[in-house]
Amino acid sequence: MDWFLRFLIALMGSMAGWSDDEERSVIADKGEIKFIDHQEDQSIHSYNPSDDDLVRVSFPFPFVNGQPRSVIVGETASDSITVKNKTSESIDLWSINIYGSDPEDSFKLSIVEPPRSKAGEDAAKGFREMTSLEERTLQLGQELTIWIFCKPTRIGKYTTAVHFDIGNKVIERLAFVMADDKISQALASNKLYSRVPKKKNFEVNSNYVRGCRPAPAKLTGKSGQSYRKFRLPAYNITKEAREMMQMRRDPDSIREGLTRKNYAVFFKALLNLEELQLEEDIKAFNMEGVSLRRKGSQFLTLQVPGLAERRPSLVAGDSIFAKMASEDADCTNKVYEGFVHRVEADEVYLKFSPDFHKYHWDEHLYNIQFTYNRLSMRRLYWAVDKSMELETTILFPSLGPNKRRIRTIPFVPMTSALNKEQIFAIQMILGCQGGSPYVIHGPPGTGKTMIFVEAILQLYTSRKNAQILVCTPSNSAADHILQKLLKEKSVKLEEKEIFRLNASSRPYEDISPDLLQFCYFDELEQIFKIPSLSLLMRFRIIISTYMSAATLIAEGIARGQFSHIFLDEAGQASEPETLVPMSSLCRRDTVVVLAGDPMQLGPIVYSKRARCYGMGKSYLERLFESHPYSSGDVNYVTKLVRNYRCRPEILHLPSKLFYDCELIACKDESSFLKSPADFLLNNDFPIIFIGIQGCDEREENNPSWFNRIEASKVGEVIGKLMESEKLTQENIGIITPYRQQVLKLRKALEILELYDVKVGSVEQFQGQERQVIVVSTVRSTVRHNDFDRVHCLGFLSNPKRFNVAVTRAISLLIIVGNPHIICKDPYWNQLLWYCVDNKSYVGCALPEKIEHEPLHGMYSMGNYLSPTQGRNNWSADNCSEGNDWGQSSTQIKSTLLGTNEDESYDRLCSSQAEIPVPVTNEDEWSDGWK
Repeated sequence: MDWFLRFLIALMGSMAGWSDDEERSVIADKGEIKFIDHQEDQSIHSYNPSDDDLVRVSFPFPFVNGQPRSVIVGETASDSITVKNKTSESIDLWSINIYGSDPEDSFKLSIVEPPRSKAGEDAAKGFREMTSLEERTLQLGQELTIWIFCKPTRIGKYTTAVHFDIGNKVIERLAFVMADDKISQALASNKLYSRVPKKKNFEVNSNYVRGCRPAPAKLTGKSGQSYRKFRLPAYNITKEAREMMQMRRDPDSIREGLTRKNYAVFFKALLNLEELQLEEDIKAFNMEGVSLRRKGSQFLTLQVPGLAERRPSLVAGDSIFAKMASEDADCTNKVYEGFVHRVEADEVYLKFSPDFHKYHWDEHLYNIQFTYNRLSMRRLYWAVDKSMELETTILFPSLGPNKRRIRTIPFVPMTSALNKEQIFAIQMILGCQGGSPYVIHGPPGTGKTMIFVEAILQLYTSRKNAQILVCTPSNSAADHILQKLLKEKSVKLEEKEIFRLNASSRPYEDISPDLLQFCYFDELEQIFKIPSLSLLMRFRIIISTYMSAATLIAEGIARGQFSHIFLDEAGQASEPETLVPMSSLCRRDTVVVLAGDPMQLGPIVYSKRARCYGMGKSYLERLFESHPYSSGDVNYVTKLVRNYRCRPEILHLPSKLFYDCELIACKDESSFLKSPADFLLNNDFPIIFIGIQGCDEREENNPSWFNRIEASKVGEVIGKLMESEKLTQENIGIITPYRQQVLKLRKALEILELYDVKVGSVEQFQGQERQVIVVSTVRSTVRHNDFDRVHCLGFLSNPKRFNVAVTRAISLLIIVGNPHIICKDPYWNQLLWYCVDNKSYVGCALPEKIEHEPLHGMYSMGNYLSPTQGRNNWSADNCSEGNDWGQSSTQIKSTLLGTNEDESYDRLCSSQAEIPVPVTNEDEWSDGWK
């Protein structure tokens, strides 16, 4: 930077007719400092003077642990700058100027040390602050000390440049200060981040001592005898396949792309990749030198930090391995298997072999290895295998022999008022005779669930032989549909005809008491069960998650038992997951109905290679890549465009970018909550962008990122929102992409005594809404953007994540973030300038406007293309998450490996910290299929 300024000064001097030895005085411009990423270029705050420097100028405000010095808002931060003449003669110091400050006029100069905040009036009388100091001469060896200081009025990063016009050159020094308030200071790291040493895994061979498995739940038949209907195959990965994939040699079956002929082989290979990744990821949670505590006469307990957040996810029936960790323990020490019998918060109750319990002392230390529960994966393998028995028109509708025509069936609505698209969709569902799935798609708030509820009630009342299976990806979504069905008073649902199927591992307290009468809960054993086959066949409506539907097949439900299968939120489930209820229960005349939004977040996939080859694409999304769904044929698909959630200004940008500008805001404006009168910058525009420059931080051995400055600002925003009498804490939601930021935000809200504001990730808010949504973007450096994109982290990785985040708000959307980082993404950049253009931006200085490629309709259904559209094929070398961040395998490898081993490790740990943890699934442990 110095050389450019010297060149500029020299050029100005030559234009003014100066000579090098001519005396001059330069009146400096205030100047302007653009965003300086101190974490990207740390050379700006390091100084290594050499002996041959003629003039030495020190750097003010040296960084502390790689971050700017912290100062509390309202207090004064000051530091000295020394200028030393090391030449053999006197030199002219023409001027010292504050060239630019952000915020403006936030830094000042002085020739004496500024008085401290608590200093009396006498100390402040002789003090004078300036933005420039007059010229003077420095004699041989003379050292001049000046002071630079800043008294911040709001939180965030403060930056300035000081120019020293010495002799015939200008030397620049940058100064940074981070202004904290009491909340952000309380969120600061107590311990610096250091990567976790790689844990040594002990070998577990076939000689380990087996533990005591929980007693299996009994399935009771007509005779009262317990029995098992079906035993799920093991589906172990073959040694050859494991070795080949670990050597990163992908099978030909997935390289050649998906076809009807190789369908099962293709997806089983992807499941192999996924399972290998899950096996590797679970190792991150292994523990060393931990203790086990006796609980009563039967159990030992283990404290597992993060268990309450399902990191790792453990449920009853899972197992761990334990080995003595004492220094004198040799390599022949036995390995013991322990089974999880109960989970309470961060504590698991374990049972080992009787000998282990007999000789155990609480003072013993153990090394613990977690194991990956394969039950869900085995169900997926099985579903893929059974898919070969499905009709071709279900898996590949475009290959069907004939184009169908559905005769619509009129009906009298039972639920609230329906619009014309919703009525048409229900008429088509009632008229459908089977074959290819019928798809209802549209953004959140367009009434997809309402269509399902109405269609189910119509079938229930008008067709006495109809039996309906309803599946969702999560328990909460399944409960929501049941609640909607029960809410309709015009229809009396018989308790004996509707059943809410739960996995045996689901906690009792997780379900609403109002729904328990529709479940089968064993009070004695305190677990959910599945009733006998004879009882199951009497239910006319069964509601389940995708994975729990497997227990119906295990119990003996036959193909064709259900006349209708409704799959809700189908865009969030992987294709093998969707196959669980379909592959063994569908026949030619089964009516399959899918609802979802392919423009929202898709399934969670842990293996990048599996995701690249198509595992990250839902069955719903794949259907839209082929005719007749891509053409919008009404005999196959209904598109919903009337949104009953958001204010039109919030809906405008998603409609433009994702839905061909077709969305229509229909919610009654009188139902929108009003913000505090002085909160909105533009009373007609319910989106606010609050620009703030904080810093990316990590702490201890946690690789997840947080931004304490942003967290404090969000707390300030929530506090101001609560001044509105019509707003409650339950009306507000906070979305942020990093797990550690979630924890910091919760702590900030606790300090403010705001306990009922929900804080979570985009994934946790998908399918939900709040009157007010506050988004904390966290990132304040460009350094990690490319990595985030490769690993689909943060907000700048996936247009779908953007779409979900900005469509959760009903009345008010608030973005808190660094505009200089946000603008790097074409979608967030549009939102930023959408706010600026509507005079709804406040905060730090804006970046220069970046012109990205035109985005109108780029990701909408009308223009949606997969990376290899036309070949129905996926390539790892053209991997992208939604067609926007495609990178070659070489680029991916380069980004993954980083520039050195430490950086590579830290980055990989960072990715594991944010991608949802490998879980055994909330439905995973079912005794009938263990």
